[in-house]
Amino acid sequence: MQPLIKRATELEAEIKSAYDRLRIDEKANELATLDEQLAHPDVWHNPDNAQNLSKQAAAIRSAIEPWQTLKAQAADITELMAMGDDSLSAEFTTQLDAMEMELAARKKDLLFNGPYDDHSAIVKLSAGAGGTDAQDWTEMLERMYVRWAEKSGIKTEIIERSTGEEAGIKSSTISFSGPYAYGKLQSEHGVHRLVRLSPFNSDNLRQTSFALVEVMPEINAPDEVAVDEKDLKIDVYRAGGHGGQSVNTTDSAVRVTHTPTGIVVAIQNERSQLQNRETAMKILRSKLAQLQMEQHQDDLAKLKGPTQEAAWGNQIRNYVLHPYTMVKDARTKYEDRDAHGVLDGKLDSFIDAYLESQEA
Repeated sequence: MQPLIKRATELEAEIKSAYDRLRIDEKANELATLDEQLAHPDVWHNPDNAQNLSKQAAAIRSAIEPWQTLKAQAADITELMAMGDDSLSAEFTTQLDAMEMELAARKKDLLFNGPYDDHSAIVKLSAGAGGTDAQDWTEMLERMYVRWAEKSGIKTEIIERSTGEEAGIKSSTISFSGPYAYGKLQSEHGVHRLVRLSPFNSDNLRQTSFALVEVMPEINAPDEVAVDEKDLKIDVYRAGGHGGQSVNTTDSAVRVTHTPTGIVVAIQNERSQLQNRETAMKILRSKLAQLQMEQHQDDLAKLKGPTQEAAWGNQIRNYVLHPYTMVKDARTKYEDRDAHGVLDGKLDSFIDAYLESQEA
């Protein structure tokens, strides 16, 4: 029994160390505060705010509950072993094996140590150089991320989408909600390059296309990234494209410009001007948070606008479908020859390689 007791004690200590590093108790207090707010009958007078609180609570709960369960199990098994019942040795061994496997799987959470890693994510996809091929490529990327989210238990919601004239999409903005959504997707931020035989020219020639993927932490609380109103230029206009009875008949679309950085966010998806303004401000705060991390600046006024162009030389990852199939990350050098599997959402190995390279 003594070797099992030693093994259980070491396991309990390792779990406690990870538990403290992840600030589980601190997050549990934050969850209790959110649950208290959601239990108040007046909270649903503002449905958008209530929905945001509910999403935050769900994300925190799914992140901390496995660790709380693991910690409780470790404490229970140590206590039972202290009673010295040798007849339960086989059962203890089985339980310890299962807990060690669970801890090994959960240890990945320790890689998410950035300030916004536990936030939801906003991903904006934009077609770059390559014409119709690039727009088609952007839609392929959109599908890839949605398929990855489905397999990972992460919820998606399309905020804004602009389709191409012939095929594909010009741009798409999607919200990803789930445990460590931003922490996982931050590895995708940058230019993605596709090489394939083009389905859009009669000669079926090899074509190179580019798309820009912007990944931002979703900032719902205005105090997380405080934006000065005097730095904003807000325009309202009539929404274009397809719409319902009020979308194209009122000035509901909103364009917000952050003058110090030149960042522009335009939203026309919602029915009301107020909803569009709130969504635009959320995306603007998210973009500014991402820029702050990239440029290591605390002062928003000193931030420079994003300049990365979706074209040759800027790519972070190459997807080759002809004359061979391979996906290779230019930063980590990780590669996978199952290109079609990657495009169907098999991204976890690329995400893990990036997180491990950042940790190193």
